[in-house]
Amino acid sequence: MIRFLALIGQRVRRDWLQVLLWTVGTALLAYSSYIGVADAYGTERDRTSLLAAALANPVILLFRGLPSGADEGAFMVFLIFPWLAMLAAFMSTFLAVRHTRGDEEAGRAELISATPAGRSLPIIATATHGLLANLLLSALTAGAFLAAGLDAEGALLTGLAAGGVGVVFLGVGLFAAQLMRTSRGANSVAVWTTVTTFVIAGIGNAIGTPSDDLTRMESSWLTWLSPFGWGENTRAFDENSWWPALLCAVVGLALAVTSIALASLRDLGGSFIPERTGRAEASAALSSPLGLTWRLTRGAVAGWAVGGLLTGILSTSLASIVEEVGAANPAVEEILRQISGEGSIEQGTVTTFFTMLGVLAACCAVQVVCRARQEEAHGTAEPVLSAPVGRVRWLADYLVVALVGIVLVVGAAVGGAALGIAGQAGEWELMRTVAITAAGQVAAASVFLVVTALAFVLVPRLTIPLGWTLVLVAMVLGLFGPLFQFPDWLVHLSPIAVTPQVDGDAVDLRGLWWLLLATGVGAAGSLALMRRRELTAAG
Repeated sequence: MIRFLALIGQRVRRDWLQVLLWTVGTALLAYSSYIGVADAYGTERDRTSLLAAALANPVILLFRGLPSGADEGAFMVFLIFPWLAMLAAFMSTFLAVRHTRGDEEAGRAELISATPAGRSLPIIATATHGLLANLLLSALTAGAFLAAGLDAEGALLTGLAAGGVGVVFLGVGLFAAQLMRTSRGANSVAVWTTVTTFVIAGIGNAIGTPSDDLTRMESSWLTWLSPFGWGENTRAFDENSWWPALLCAVVGLALAVTSIALASLRDLGGSFIPERTGRAEASAALSSPLGLTWRLTRGAVAGWAVGGLLTGILSTSLASIVEEVGAANPAVEEILRQISGEGSIEQGTVTTFFTMLGVLAACCAVQVVCRARQEEAHGTAEPVLSAPVGRVRWLADYLVVALVGIVLVVGAAVGGAALGIAGQAGEWELMRTVAITAAGQVAAASVFLVVTALAFVLVPRLTIPLGWTLVLVAMVLGLFGPLFQFPDWLVHLSPIAVTPQVDGDAVDLRGLWWLLLATGVGAAGSLALMRRRELTAAG
């Protein structure tokens, strides 16, 4: 027991700040959503109108939860719950991989295993630590709803449902760490599992069965394939069904137990999916530092590009459906205009999806720069820099590859949009909106690239948490700010919210020049400061 408590204490000391940021940030998002709902949709008539639009519009349901009535609490859960659960999922997967596969890569797991703690106790401690983190997130989230004056049972259930989804993905992270050879591979598996199940739940809700009064939706069977769907079907502040939250806990604990068993069956540092055997001779591309950088990051770029392709296909294939719905339901048009500005419904649909595309492109850029930090922390950057490669050139290569990644992600979305139009026999004039909106998101994602690069140069140890936190904050402001009627100055702090938009035949450039200026200054500043920075190997 003493050894177990010592391991728990060690994890708490390492993670207290990150866990605090995740949990408090989730609670603040919950509370701010209540304020936004109270201000923007204070009457039942307002909430009923939006629910009717959502039930008729698959685009809204892809990015929101499961409608469960026009009651204030249920309405708020519909708008915000999937994103609360998403935060819990990311916190849990990163925590699980950090203390399992990450410790094995760093050599810490070998030292601990050589003590009486053995092989199993560390992963048990990690699972317990993750469970405690999700309980804290549940408590703070429930507390935020209680502070808003909502029903106690619904508030507690919402918090536990979000934390329950986090427990499922804690198990996913532990399981992925047993399968993959590197922490990067384990994180990739966990993140893509999270994103895929999020989309599955959204699609399952969109193809469900609406009620006659257009205030509720019965999920399709597809929703039940996703932990997000389980959490949504608790229907907090309405039916208050507890068993889906219990299902989350059972599945998460089952994955954790399976992971503990798998850890005892493999060698320390080994994995059940081995690394691919390398070539006997290096390709000519690896003769340059730029080629090496591309080789190290191309898998991540390809993954984000696939996400961009799917986003592009959905943006135009669903646009024609939304156009038909809008002809009969003006509320759809009003909601889309709140999110994406004036213009036709089809243009608004494309803008909505391409705002999410900007987040994907930003994630690609941040991950590439974070890879530079990982190479430095693991000591593998030093052999490269010991060759005739300067520090400025080394960082510049990562910036170039990250920019190429942004272009590829956005380019894949443009190609997907063209496929969507062709498949629906839609209007090709919509490609003008696609091209302009896509170009704006390249500019927005580039801002995240240079800001993360500046963090890498100035505060290298905070590169990874700071880079991802900035993307998360920008996503919340850009996607939720207009819907919750946040002040314009606050929404416009998000680069994805100030990109050019098409308004009929006109183009509103909005903050394009500021985005380009910030990108240029940030890139030049990071490269200039890198000239004087020493390597910081310790993570």
